Amino acid sequence: MSPNAPETAAQRLAEIKNRMNRAAGRIEGSVAPELVAVSKTFDARAIQPLLVAGQRHFGENRVQEAQAKWPGLKADYPDIVLHLIGPLQTNKAADAVALFDVIESVDRDKLAKILAGEMKKQDRSLPCFVQVNIGGEDQKAGIAISETVEFVARCRDQYGLDIVGLMCIPPLEDAPGPFFAQLARLAEEAGVTQLSMGMSADFETAILMGATHVRVGSALFGTR
Repeated sequence: MSPNAPETAAQRLAEIKNRMNRAAGRIEGSVAPELVAVSKTFDARAIQPLLVAGQRHFGENRVQEAQAKWPGLKADYPDIVLHLIGPLQTNKAADAVALFDVIESVDRDKLAKILAGEMKKQDRSLPCFVQVNIGGEDQKAGIAISETVEFVARCRDQYGLDIVGLMCIPPLEDAPGPFFAQLARLAEEAGVTQLSMGMSADFETAILMGATHVRVGSALFGTR
């Protein structure tokens, strides 16, 4: 059986959702977060079985790659919600606003200002997440922890962006729990309610720490 055969995709999706529900069930009054299927590097043919199985939220890292496969899929499935989860160059902002439905990687003033201008120009108000460099890693994008609360306020008050939450990618070599807990505290301080955190290897931990969105790729699609 092909790893991307429809029944395999449906089984993987069901198993991930079961694990999400079990994790959420450990917190009184909690509901499972939104599953964002990370489809970067996979083509429309690999994505189609998940769409047939009912998955609608998807995440892509690169604008150009997304442009090659998502317009047709969105035409067939108008209720798709496409998340940009990778770093965004300012010269791709117009294309990103036109194609995506959620921007999860707002991390600097220049980008915030340009995104706001493009949204106004295109008459699209997209929910945005501020990406936080939660591990303080030089190689990773994201606003510094110490600047996050003020940056969220500027994005809202100065640029007029609809900042709904925070996003992070913890250091690969460290236990993720403390970083997720720190992001949750930052979100509360910044006055936002959504948390995009947790990937294939650690989404259950993220759910226990309050994730509202988890970004799962390899556990759904297989290794890249």
